[in-house]
Amino acid sequence: MSEVDLRVNFAGISLKNPIVGASGTFGYGKLYEQFYDLSIIGGFVTKGLSLKPRPGNPIPRICETPAGMLNAIGLQNIGLEKFINRKLAGLESVDTAVIVNFFGETVDEYVQMAVKLDKLDGVSGLEINISCPNVTKGGASFGTDIDTTGEVVSLCREATSKPLIVKLSPNVTDITRFARVCQDNGADGLSVINTLTGTAIDIAARKPVLANITGGLSGPAIKPVALRMVYECYRAVSIPIFGIGGISFARDVVEFIMAGASAVQVGTMNFVNPHILPELVSDLPELLASLKVNSVKEIVGAAHHD
Repeated sequence: MSEVDLRVNFAGISLKNPIVGASGTFGYGKLYEQFYDLSIIGGFVTKGLSLKPRPGNPIPRICETPAGMLNAIGLQNIGLEKFINRKLAGLESVDTAVIVNFFGETVDEYVQMAVKLDKLDGVSGLEINISCPNVTKGGASFGTDIDTTGEVVSLCREATSKPLIVKLSPNVTDITRFARVCQDNGADGLSVINTLTGTAIDIAARKPVLANITGGLSGPAIKPVALRMVYECYRAVSIPIFGIGGISFARDVVEFIMAGASAVQVGTMNFVNPHILPELVSDLPELLASLKVNSVKEIVGAAHHD
């Protein structure tokens, strides 16, 4: 059998393979160079950026859970200006796709970020994090209000010519409604899913473990939920999907692709095993070959039969 073709064109972003580091677990990119050559992987998504630096939430803001973890980091980041001045130059020489994740507390902040990021060389695409609170609407998440989601995506679409990917919140009743409104307002792709809202209790202290009370649940525990939502979104839209949620093995990658993802993002497992991404890149061809698959593109949505 000929060599398996792992190449993916994701919304105009060329990926050598479908293995991408997920936002919030990959720093600003260079962090993992101490472990492996970044050119091995398909790409990575930077830590979420905002217009101004954010200190994040008070500690404790992370805890382990069965088959996963809760985090309440609070979108801590260095801000756009420091990213451009201190981090971007180092990313321009990286031989892999660089996707910048960004967010705002108001619609205008999202648009300002899109305008500024549009001008940056070395950035392959933009990922909008809509799972943060809208300060002008009482703190409700952008990603759980259908009208606000549509507005943010539409205005950001007008503000940039770069591929625009929307990271969807799973904390909604019907994720396909949000997938469709993103597509209808010009999104080039989707990232499915962000973390699920959860909490943990310290029974000795009789209080929540996290200072923020709630946090985002990630890791293998959420994989069945994420897989279901990717499956549903694939049936609802025609734009490509990044599958995200508990990916630990090459088999998980194939499951997400067969559910409808064109590529995957790996998050929490980077903390467990910092070599996980190149290991997945190495293991995937053998698994696909055993399934008599010549190209990863052949099996996108293969689990759908009607």
